[in-house]
Amino acid sequence: MRSAWLLPEHVADVLPHEARHLEAIRRTLLDRARAYGFEFVIPPLVEHLDALLTGTGRELDLRTFKLVDQLSGRSLGIRADTTPQAARIDAHLLNRDGIVRLCYCGPVLHARPADAAASREPLQFGAEIFGHAGLEADLEAAELALDCLGAVGVVPLVIDLADARVLRGVLAGVPLDPQALQDLAQALAEKDAAALSAIAAPAGAEARAALAALLRLYGGDEVLAAADEVLPQRPLVRQALADLRWMAGHLRVAYPGLKIGFDLADMGGYAYYSGTRFAIYGGGKAGAALGALARGGRYDEVGAAFGRNRPAVGFSLVDLKALVAAAPTSPPPGAILSPWGEAPELRAAVRRLREQGETVVAALPGHAPEAAAFVCDRELIQVDGRWVVASRPAG
Repeated sequence: MRSAWLLPEHVADVLPHEARHLEAIRRTLLDRARAYGFEFVIPPLVEHLDALLTGTGRELDLRTFKLVDQLSGRSLGIRADTTPQAARIDAHLLNRDGIVRLCYCGPVLHARPADAAASREPLQFGAEIFGHAGLEADLEAAELALDCLGAVGVVPLVIDLADARVLRGVLAGVPLDPQALQDLAQALAEKDAAALSAIAAPAGAEARAALAALLRLYGGDEVLAAADEVLPQRPLVRQALADLRWMAGHLRVAYPGLKIGFDLADMGGYAYYSGTRFAIYGGGKAGAALGALARGGRYDEVGAAFGRNRPAVGFSLVDLKALVAAAPTSPPPGAILSPWGEAPELRAAVRRLREQGETVVAALPGHAPEAAAFVCDRELIQVDGRWVVASRPAG
């Protein structure tokens, strides 16, 4: 018999020590976004399904929990990504003419996990810039993502750059239905040469050769030089490669120790992106390798179905819970141990300390103080009729 208190697969409680670390990371990220001029928004967890899936691809549809609203009878979805909601807020609630910078931090829910180790209830932090079509916004999004990860102590960092326009340029004029295009993008992302060859069979010789070449175009700066040689000389492809060089050049100046790579076959979420894109990786504690911690790029079509098709670029951290495994752990906060008593002088002293921002843990009658979450390095004692804070011996 299954225990009633067991949680669903890929769903877990966040216990006090991890929750404290998680909240410190959340506050740091929001402060960093505010330093760039981003405004904080809190979209609802549940929306009408058509709004949640507007402008997104099949992958997000499969990851979205769906239910029926008992009030209206309409189909609802529990958000699996917050970017479409930010686009809706920009288009319908704010409706400003100029640049809009929005950030958010909250849970999302996935019907199926991204991988065997992933949570189905990630805590997602993200930032979006609406209203600017130039590369300046792409660069700002990448720099904020790097700064956010650096601010919580995730080092070293590696950023991989790609561009959805490379594939669009290669496939210009090739008759592929939407499903075949999605399968082709997936084959590229998975570096599956056999699947790619089968899907690309109806394409011409030039397109087939370029697609096969994309599988090998990953690595350092030599990737862009090789792409100039082997990819079709088409304006969309040339512009994408030029923009990647521009992005890499500015990132190298701003982050001298940053490792920059290119993966022109990285087409995950291809239907979603419209231009430059990036993925950021980091080393965890004791140098443990982690998957992508942040993904982002340009997705200019995200607001089209909301009636306001304007430029958009941004990123999201895959899961703040993963950052707990990557970021340095801070020691438990110091606290003051206080005896419990009814004396007005003692209770007033405890209130004053708490108002000053101190953590005061009262030793309730019959119980020793718990030391798991707080280290009581001081204690409240009575000296000559006054309650004063004194150092407390370790242990």
